[in-house]
Amino acid sequence: MTVSSGAAPRCDAPAQAPAGVGVGLRHAHYGAFMAPPAAAPIAGAIDWVEVHSENYFGDGGYDLHVLEHVRRDLPVSLHGVGLGLGSAAPLDTAHLAKLARLVERIEPAVVSEHLCWGRGTAGALHDLLPMPLTQAALDHLSARVAQMQDALRRNVLIENVSAYVRFRDDAMSEAEFLAALAQRTGCGVLLDVNNLYVNQCNHGEDALAAMAALPPQAIGEIHLAGHRVTPDAVIDDHGSRVAPEVWALYEAALARFGAVPTLIEWDTGLPAFDVLLDEAQCARARLARHEQEHVRERRVLPRRERPVRPGREDAHP
Repeated sequence: MTVSSGAAPRCDAPAQAPAGVGVGLRHAHYGAFMAPPAAAPIAGAIDWVEVHSENYFGDGGYDLHVLEHVRRDLPVSLHGVGLGLGSAAPLDTAHLAKLARLVERIEPAVVSEHLCWGRGTAGALHDLLPMPLTQAALDHLSARVAQMQDALRRNVLIENVSAYVRFRDDAMSEAEFLAALAQRTGCGVLLDVNNLYVNQCNHGEDALAAMAALPPQAIGEIHLAGHRVTPDAVIDDHGSRVAPEVWALYEAALARFGAVPTLIEWDTGLPAFDVLLDEAQCARARLARHEQEHVRERRVLPRRERPVRPGREDAHP
């Protein structure tokens, strides 16, 4: 049974990003997306793009012009970073209304937000702060996700976060929390594999166990990104290529969840666009290999045992 606030009816179909591999649409790379189709380096290299929703809340301007131009050729995923769903303060209805207008304008394939809080009485804190993983927090967030989904008239994806603190009162793992949230609200899960690795390094949380706790049917998108290793902690900074350890976890995720649409995130120290496309190709190669292995598994049929006629001496029970 899913939670609903009783607002306007919405679609209860699971949220799912477009198939294949996407990259973030960032200002430094606008030129690559605005080039004529025959010259565009993105032709055939990526399948969709993702943007931070809040960057396109304005009613006009060049950013929105670029997004609408890209949307004519590629599916778009809207990824929110500012709603602060888990905050104690009431949801910012003005923020939610702007998001609803953007959804109506862009008609994205999927909308996502984070399992976090980030607002206080003074306003937005501009951070994705981890929530206590308790039953009370689950009740609170379930109502907030229902409010968001009712406002947008669609189901959304909720992303696991990189956490630099945990709470003594935590009663479950983040993965268990997300699984329960998905079951209650009908939302999907945006699985950030780099965040799993960061939390494994910083808190000793088993990334493979986290994946095992998530229902495969709930996973609608995967994020891959780079991180920074410091003497004190591993930081999810989205500022480098995907690390080998994260690629290994990604392959485990494909084995667990199937060929889930995958995004390469790179937000700080943006590289040349061809570097970003190279990372996308690395993900595409792994997706293709997974698909080929899956096809081979389907073709290998179990050996049929020769039927034994009743009464034969060589018949076995």
